[in-house]
Amino acid sequence: MPVKNRFAELQDEITLWRRDIHENPELLFDTHRTSALVAEKLQGFGCDEVVTGIGRTGVVGVIKGRKTDSGKVIGLRADMDALPILESTGLDYASKTPGAMHACGHDGHTAMLLGAAKYLSETRNFDGTIVVIFQPAEEGGGGGKEMCDDGMMDRWNIQEVYGMHNWPGRPVGSFAIRPGAFFAATDTFSVTFGGKGGHAAKPNETIDSTVMSAQAVLALQTIASRNADPVDQVVVSVTSFETSSKAFNVIPQSVQLKGTVRTMSKDMRDLAEKRIHAICEGIAATFGGTAAVTYNRGYPVMVNHEVQTEFAAEVARSVSGTCEEAPLVMGGEDFAFMLEERPGAYILVGNGDTAAVHHPEYNFDDNAIPAGCSWWAEIAEQRMPIG
Repeated sequence: MPVKNRFAELQDEITLWRRDIHENPELLFDTHRTSALVAEKLQGFGCDEVVTGIGRTGVVGVIKGRKTDSGKVIGLRADMDALPILESTGLDYASKTPGAMHACGHDGHTAMLLGAAKYLSETRNFDGTIVVIFQPAEEGGGGGKEMCDDGMMDRWNIQEVYGMHNWPGRPVGSFAIRPGAFFAATDTFSVTFGGKGGHAAKPNETIDSTVMSAQAVLALQTIASRNADPVDQVVVSVTSFETSSKAFNVIPQSVQLKGTVRTMSKDMRDLAEKRIHAICEGIAATFGGTAAVTYNRGYPVMVNHEVQTEFAAEVARSVSGTCEEAPLVMGGEDFAFMLEERPGAYILVGNGDTAAVHHPEYNFDDNAIPAGCSWWAEIAEQRMPIG
């Protein structure tokens, strides 16, 4: 079954919703306007239940099928938040909020799931219950975890959950997915090297924290090159190097490094954390200094469940004709928390030849709307057939 005709009819309306959300971006949990818009639309569609305030500012809508004899309940999730980026697209609907923009396409995800909710509320051509989930704070805030911690899965007895993300570089409306580990765990670390500051002309009288830190930047790369199994994935990136003095002639008392670690398995995540401590503390001890290491675990590895992934791919093929195998992605995705709670799958939909996500010139391609909406609607109708 190709793209549904109803979504071709609704495309202009859904596009207007998307562009309105794009023009009014909100960060993290402060999605008050967007959440209110979503709740108003769901109520207008005739959803059987609309609940706000899940995970602080999340919204949940419940749509019962023409029959519910199957007892099945499926969740469909979209994210609502924007990024702290100054937009440079020059669009007539560009962000009106300085320093915030929808640079990752969450405006498109929200609009497409609203479109699917409208269609499913009109037709109800499925045997079971659909729960549409609109999540705040995907961009670093862990909104998915907060919605789960609020008891969302148990409250509505959600049995499976599905998500979607647009993907620049893929043909518009095409799909790609993979089973198992898909998006990386995203951890952060900071290391403060302490030494003995002094005059740069007398390094022999100091314990040089800059030398310790420079050694550490290079040595941390041996986690990937010498500690990790070559077939396993790990990225260790030092992204900040800040000294306690900015003078040309002062060896600073301390230096702070900051960085991120990306891994695709629990064992590798544990190894990376252990080695960061060992390397930095060992280097500091060698030079007679100290190293205070802080390691913070962020989003876990996002793991697609095999059965649901194959089903999601079948639905994608029915919509667009093909569904390719997606590459591993070392970026993070907090849909991982929902997939830890329930089986499900996450798919990529093509956004065409656009700027990359998180870029100030990125924009969601509205031509992807019919395919994205159709995929969500077909998840309901094919997973819970009425006949």
